[in-house]
Amino acid sequence: MSRTYTARWVFPVCGAPLPNGTVTVRDDRIEAVDPHGTRTPDEDFGNAAIVPGFVNPHTHLDLSGARGLIPPTDPDHFTDWLRGVIAYRRTRTPEQTQADIRAGLAECLRFGTTLIGDIASEGASWDALAAADTRAVVFRELIGLSVARFTEASNALILWRRDRIDSVTCRTAVSPHAPYSASGPLIRLAASQGWTMTVHLAESPAEMELIENRSGPFRTFLESLGIWEPERIADSLRFILWRTQRARHVLFAHGNYLPHGTKLKSNQSICYCPRTHAAFGHPPHPFREFLARGVRVCLGTDSLASNPDLDVLADARFVRSRYPDFPGAQLLRMVTLSGAEALGWENETGSLEAGKSADFVVAPLPNADATDPHDLLFADHAGDRRTLFRGEWRT
Repeated sequence: MSRTYTARWVFPVCGAPLPNGTVTVRDDRIEAVDPHGTRTPDEDFGNAAIVPGFVNPHTHLDLSGARGLIPPTDPDHFTDWLRGVIAYRRTRTPEQTQADIRAGLAECLRFGTTLIGDIASEGASWDALAAADTRAVVFRELIGLSVARFTEASNALILWRRDRIDSVTCRTAVSPHAPYSASGPLIRLAASQGWTMTVHLAESPAEMELIENRSGPFRTFLESLGIWEPERIADSLRFILWRTQRARHVLFAHGNYLPHGTKLKSNQSICYCPRTHAAFGHPPHPFREFLARGVRVCLGTDSLASNPDLDVLADARFVRSRYPDFPGAQLLRMVTLSGAEALGWENETGSLEAGKSADFVVAPLPNADATDPHDLLFADHAGDRRTLFRGEWRT
């Protein structure tokens, strides 16, 4: 049995917004998306938007208990912030970490997220995400510069992957954390498996100095931890970009300081985390330059250690406030279909199209008029959102 829904605006993402359009759902699939008048709706949401379920491709749910506890620094003192994160992690028991994951997951779901990319130490978020009413890619985090840590991390990765079977909603993936924390061989290993992978890249000036010159604040940071092994660090930014091409999908988290003109392949994407980026006081992000060259850019929240919440729509609204001339259609794509493409789920979700999973969010709109309906969606406007996931309403 099918059911047809309508609202003031329907945003398919794969096409132009439809005033008073309809979305027809049969079982767990979208049957049709039509202009007003084509079908008689069974339910009218009134002054609201129907949009694809939101995609948040970069989270650290295991840091959800750190909200407000580790204030971001300026870019030149990023390693001081990292010390705070390390200290925080050392205070958490496994039980507390699982509670943090569940709390962060609940927040994502409340905001209408239907696809999550989560990086977790030891892949600790797998059980919670595999059981949740959401799609997810769980990135097992790999950390280690030494030969011994490489062996330990690679063996643990094989066992973790062996014991987990990808499902219709949850997939395993891998994350060599960053060039300063995962050796060149670990990055190469992750890419060679042919899985989806993510790596923090060009997040701070200090990271770029470390990669290119083996100097700067990260050298001091690693020396203080007793893990300075310069010969184990990835040879260069070019090495990382080249090696990761072998992965199925590659998501570079942040990319704040990628050089102008950096070339990426079609399976490589950038995840820009707007409010985290601003919290650290970085210069303007080059996302517009990358988009102009055809590079896929999506938006993510990052963790609650650096972002006030896990609402990726709020990050899009932040971008709109900073760049009011940026096209609304492109911005909506960055929190829906582009994220789904980056994580390898674009055939199932990310847009409202016949045959795709019935995943959508009903978001209230302000009582105003606008020439571009995206202005209504991206206006700061309170109100609870309703989420349909695989044809069922979340409770």
